[in-house]
Amino acid sequence: MRRLPLVLSVLMLVTSAEAKTLYYGGRAGMEVTIVKTSSIGSSHARIVAKHTRQNAIAFCRDYVGKVTEACIAKELQTPLHLEITANCKTGKFTTFYGANMLFQGRNREPGAATDYLITATDDNVVLDGSGASGYDYTLDQFKALCPNRVR
Repeated sequence: MRRLPLVLSVLMLVTSAEAKTLYYGGRAGMEVTIVKTSSIGSSHARIVAKHTRQNAIAFCRDYVGKVTEACIAKELQTPLHLEITANCKTGKFTTFYGANMLFQGRNREPGAATDYLITATDDNVVLDGSGASGYDYTLDQFKALCPNRVR
């Protein structure tokens, strides 16, 4: 009888450890856990995520450098849109910050700072590849939604 709970505990740990995460920001530990995907690679691609306590602990540990209940609580209050979507045909997509973006394909400019062109359509600004622009995690979100568009 005592074996069954141990087996279930081990299975739960394996499942949790295998959970996929996706960065919502550029700092260490700024991740959410993917809980559902649908129509990936299509004109209706969708990812639903959850900002978990484990995600908050990782941020506090890896970026802040100290795990406290105050840090965890503050991180869990980060205003995020926990569903991102894309039309992989047109390149239009949304981010965990709720921004509307447009993936425009490979950057053909010689010596360009970025491999791909991504425009924040709300502000009509092309992400320049800097950490401040959010290029890396924005590209990762698009790649998760439309893996065949990014090689």
